[in-house]
Amino acid sequence: MDSVLVRYHEIALKKGNRAYFTELLKRNVIAAVKDLGVKDIRSLPARLLLTLKSDIDQATATERIGAVFGVANFSLVERTATDVETLRVRILDSLDDTRFESFRIDTQRGDKAFPLTSPEINRVLGAAVKEKSHARVDLEKPEFTVFVEILPRDAFFGFNKIPGPGGLPVGASGRVVSLISGGIDSPVASYRMMQRGCRLIFVHFHSAPYQDKTSQEKVRELLKRLTRHQFNSRLFLVPFGEIQRQIVAAVSRPLRVILYRRMMLRIAEAIARREKAKALVTGESLGQVASQTLENMAVIQQAATLPILRPLVGMDKQEIIDQARRIGTFDISSIPDQDCCQLFVPKHPATKAHLSDVEKDEASFDVKELVRFGVENAAEEHFTFPG
Repeated sequence: MDSVLVRYHEIALKKGNRAYFTELLKRNVIAAVKDLGVKDIRSLPARLLLTLKSDIDQATATERIGAVFGVANFSLVERTATDVETLRVRILDSLDDTRFESFRIDTQRGDKAFPLTSPEINRVLGAAVKEKSHARVDLEKPEFTVFVEILPRDAFFGFNKIPGPGGLPVGASGRVVSLISGGIDSPVASYRMMQRGCRLIFVHFHSAPYQDKTSQEKVRELLKRLTRHQFNSRLFLVPFGEIQRQIVAAVSRPLRVILYRRMMLRIAEAIARREKAKALVTGESLGQVASQTLENMAVIQQAATLPILRPLVGMDKQEIIDQARRIGTFDISSIPDQDCCQLFVPKHPATKAHLSDVEKDEASFDVKELVRFGVENAAEEHFTFPG
């Protein structure tokens, strides 16, 4: 098989903007398989037809297209001549090693000049498949489905639908900056924002040389996984240990984590404005840890003026873990590391901080200078997929 029939759902609801979303989806599908030899991609009603220059490595194509946001589902298909007899022969040949108890034929006739209607094509091909397989026809819940597309120049057939991730094509919703740690939550938050069409720039805060570089290595591995969905990623590695040391030297213990988080937002926002991003993304979940109480989140967010997007805010830890397993980040996130927020952390951090107290502590050190230090000393790295 040398072609893929890609179906979308949410994009079809965009009405006047549908063409814009469809073109983005086309671009992303091509980016996902560019090293496999793309020949052509065409728009059909509510779907795309991707054709490669040679037969598809089915496992690779399934993995790649199954990670493209905006794809509802897809089928690997084979091109044939536009006549029923050729379709019948090719379908039966392709079923030689396939066993199933029930099936149906699903024909879409894009070429209205074709001499047979869709139901007539279904009956002809269905009779042939039934004779060969001895399976029963089930139009409601078949074990196996043969999809047929009749177009003016070509006909295509394929078997079953492979689920895609849904959502919107990356790039449709603008550029945002994601604060990513080596933990479980922030990679899931990043994934969910890409699924809503955002293109992410990543910022990671580390405490080297006060701590080891494990968190940096974990984040690199996480970005290799996440970049499968947006094909190009940039990571800013911010040296946060010296900033923490200066905060610790200037203020009392209970508010330190709040002050760390506010500084992170300021530095991430400075990078976001330089990169023309429109919002910040965090992996915060309400009440999960001391810094994520409602009172503390309210105080922390006032350090930034850009919108702060929290896609996990209403999820519990098990829900986040389950999604991390599904998207393939959990095992990487579970590797032990030294997160920067573990450095100089008080034994009993404040859970109900007051803005006036926080601002009083921040007056003890040069906030602008620390932001400048963080931005100017951030190291930038690039990730691409396919590599």
